[in-house]
Amino acid sequence: MKYLATFISILLILLLAFKPITANAEPQSYRLGAGDTIVIKVYGEEALTLETQVTNSGTINYPFLGSLTLIGLTIKQVEQIVYKGLKGDYFVEPNVYVGMVEYRPFYIHGEVKLPGGYPYQPGMTVNQAIALAGGLTERASQEKISISREGSKVESERGTINSAIQAGDTISIEQRFF
Repeated sequence: MKYLATFISILLILLLAFKPITANAEPQSYRLGAGDTIVIKVYGEEALTLETQVTNSGTINYPFLGSLTLIGLTIKQVEQIVYKGLKGDYFVEPNVYVGMVEYRPFYIHGEVKLPGGYPYQPGMTVNQAIALAGGLTERASQEKISISREGSKVESERGTINSAIQAGDTISIEQRFF
């Protein structure tokens, strides 16, 4: 029994010490942008269910509330906006749910076999993006990787194969010199 308690204690310490690392992958901290698709539901009100894509101007149109600017907001913030907009005038206590349907794509170009836009998934790395793009070409450099962040004031940053990417990023793989 004493060994079992010690084993469980060690296991808990290891689990807490080695939690997975994901950059900006938590849905609570994800910021909406143009091209994201979300769903809004109000419990008991099917007519208020809406699946829509955030427009290039960062807005959506929602029944009763009209145009809502969502760019840069989290899912929880959108829930609060819809809740506050419906409460009082339309409902006593609306039960609002907002969820992600599809993230905006990321883009990869340069020395990959199939450059283009690909669906983003939270926790993605440059290596996974390269795999989606068919792999590296023979002339690709694994050291010359740059990542342009959507909405960033910095033009681009140096990346590595293990760098985390975000929705809307553009990854560029340069040629290596022989």
